[in-house]
Amino acid sequence: MYRRFLCRRSLRKEIGMKVNNIPRHFDTDEVERIYSEKDGVPVKYVATTALDHGTGGSVKDIFYRETPHPEFGNRYFSLNTRGSVSWIGDADVIEDLEFGMIENDNGELEYSRHRHDYVSYKGNAIDGGRAYVRGNGFKVFKMKDGEFVDDNQ
Repeated sequence: MYRRFLCRRSLRKEIGMKVNNIPRHFDTDEVERIYSEKDGVPVKYVATTALDHGTGGSVKDIFYRETPHPEFGNRYFSLNTRGSVSWIGDADVIEDLEFGMIENDNGELEYSRHRHDYVSYKGNAIDGGRAYVRGNGFKVFKMKDGEFVDDNQ
């Protein structure tokens, strides 16, 4: 039903900069279309990340809907694959997690997607995914209502 999609997708956010999200598993435009039609509300891709604070979480594509799902009550959901099997899950925890971000060579913000995803540009670095935020020259953002927001504001 879904195609794997491994190209870059930059999203302009309310923070005034682009966040360079790289979907890992799915054609995010197609997922947005399918779930928006199925659920009757707009659904949008917001991030690709692990969702746990610890060491074992796999990277998932995360989507947002403004209204809670009528059956499950969540506003965020994750899609993931294991082999040829697709998995869907509640991803509301994303609003509790920190995203350390650095600016890349194109002026877009980049974040570490999982515990061992080290990202560096222009002498700045970020590492740790959602397990920890470590590096230099980064700013911390959080997800709020489907958008990245500066955690210091």
